Amino acid sequence: MDQIATRPHDALAAALKPELDAVNTLIHDKMISRHAPRIPEVTAHLIDAGGKRLRPMLNLAAAKLCGYEGPYHIHLAATVEFIHTATLLHDDVVDESKQRRGRPTANLLWDNQSSVLVGDYLFARAFEVMIEPGSLRVLQILASASATIAEGEVLQLTAAQDLKTTEETYLTVVRGKTAALFSAATEAGAVLANAPDEQIKALYTYGDALGIAFQMADDLLDYMGDAGQTGKNVGDDFRERKLTLPVIRAIAAADAEEHAFWQRTIGRGKQEEGDLETALALFAKHGTLDSTRATALEWSAKAREALTVFPEGELRTLLSDLAAYVVSRIN
Repeated sequence: MDQIATRPHDALAAALKPELDAVNTLIHDKMISRHAPRIPEVTAHLIDAGGKRLRPMLNLAAAKLCGYEGPYHIHLAATVEFIHTATLLHDDVVDESKQRRGRPTANLLWDNQSSVLVGDYLFARAFEVMIEPGSLRVLQILASASATIAEGEVLQLTAAQDLKTTEETYLTVVRGKTAALFSAATEAGAVLANAPDEQIKALYTYGDALGIAFQMADDLLDYMGDAGQTGKNVGDDFRERKLTLPVIRAIAAADAEEHAFWQRTIGRGKQEEGDLETALALFAKHGTLDSTRATALEWSAKAREALTVFPEGELRTLLSDLAAYVVSRIN
């Protein structure tokens, strides 16, 4: 078996194939709009772009890990994917992105207005679908996550280019923009299955830690990754003046000359040819890429530790392997 076929998220997808097929069918049914054909056009461009369906898989796996045998984990998984897709459409407008998953963004192919409005439509669809299970607690978890995601994005916007941004603020942003939906997906799956509180708490912790590790790894891949594999240009975060953890740590360790460099490039946005290479050299000097990877590994370990409340089995192993893999991508 080749390396690609053995990646944990591929193995998890194979284990959940019947459920994922049902989720995809429900997603495409709910994408349809009788009156606004642009909605399925824009939605399909992103949903069918080869995403891993990681968040829906986390919801499905959590429910099954807790012994759920009903039909409504399909609805929750579709809800999670709709929320995720809506946030991506909005993010690309805010960030003025031109590429996602190796393809032109929807706002580039259509316009900002279409991306924002279709994102709003998908949020509405998400709430329509999430009431199907009839659980107020599940509804509260997913509604709260949606608010947290928006809050995280606003915090990131207000903290952007502020060289005084702390690691604590960075972690709050990461919990908002990424980990909130991971933990909501896993927690909601456990609640749907009427799992014991210990298991619900464990799956929340797993999703939260996995999401943080995932985002830290993504932040590293922006400086260390292959554009052909990541679908992003190397250094996009630098050009967009994002204060990710490697940058925050480099600023904290900077001398006066280095601080002036960060103030010019990130604070004021006056970037020149060769500045990315200078930033990479400063990361190497202060070891901030290595220290960020070490922190990501700590969160990955926390995610794997949370799963030990469950008996050993295929799904527990796959989820544990996934937590290790999200950081191993940056080897």
